[in-house]
Amino acid sequence: MNGCKILVVDDEPEMTELISLYLQREGYHVHTADNGSDALAMASAVRPDLILLDILLKGIDGIEVCQQLRRYSDVPILFLSCKSDDTDIIHGLSVGGDDYITKPFSPSQLVARVKAHLRRSARLSGMQPDEEETIRFDGLVIDLAGRTVEVNGKPVALSAKEFDLLAFLAKTPNRVFELDLLYREVWGTDSMGDTRTLMVHISNLRKKIENNPANPKWIVNVRGVGYKFNAKEGIASHVHR
Repeated sequence: MNGCKILVVDDEPEMTELISLYLQREGYHVHTADNGSDALAMASAVRPDLILLDILLKGIDGIEVCQQLRRYSDVPILFLSCKSDDTDIIHGLSVGGDDYITKPFSPSQLVARVKAHLRRSARLSGMQPDEEETIRFDGLVIDLAGRTVEVNGKPVALSAKEFDLLAFLAKTPNRVFELDLLYREVWGTDSMGDTRTLMVHISNLRKKIENNPANPKWIVNVRGVGYKFNAKEGIASHVHR
């Protein structure tokens, strides 16, 4: 993964310098911006492989930057946030952020998260036609190769991570996955005890594919254990092309 381009967006020079130092030691090409406008211009110019994005920026904040980027890009976006910004974190993940890291964080934790997201992104972009199949349930169609979803015959727009999560669960219907295991399988790294990213993505996914998100039909919580994809509502069929 050496040589990947990473855009670091933070208005604290010391934080930007520290992050850049550790990433450069790993062989990454680091680009920086200290405000939202410059971040958008830099992202368009260099097309980074991953973005570390502070939520609290002057002018255009990180939330708006993420929203604008998601109009044309599925680049992994990891938010940087203070621990007190729970509402902002949830909002950020809801508009297309893949994950977040709370400040202060250890450099090793940051590097591990970056590597995990880059590995998964590279694996998905290099996916071969052996996954050219469609999973069909009653009213729900998941095209694994095309990475598209239809609910009751209508296309539903999912973020890259929402699709990964749905596809992973639907491939093994009725199996209950513990939160840590599910996070590790979909995000490619340990949750380190914080599964809010996963739970926010579950909530967003339910809003998009469930008729009644408060009483979900497909993605069901098994109290005290985790989540499963409920196939009892329809018979799944795997159609290979």
